[in-house]
Amino acid sequence: MEITEVIIRKPMDDGKVKAYVSVTSNNRFAVHNIKVLNGQDGFFIVMPAHRTPSGKYKSTAHPITPEFRTKLQEKILENIT
Repeated sequence: MEITEVIIRKPMDDGKVKAYVSVTSNNRFAVHNIKVLNGQDGFFIVMPAHRTPSGKYKSTAHPITPEFRTKLQEKILENIT
């Protein structure tokens, strides 16, 4: 699966969220509202999630393999910095 488009949206404030990202793969599948956060060890991505009735967060879309997560994060962050 190739990442064919990355769209970066900057937040209105200077909080923890550095950017909101939409990613398209193979010009056929898009994931919106991936967050880029600035942590103690640098920038990292957080996949879109919703809050369950119990108050926990559950991902609505996420990479299945660690390798693809790394590839996705690298592709997003190269467009951030």
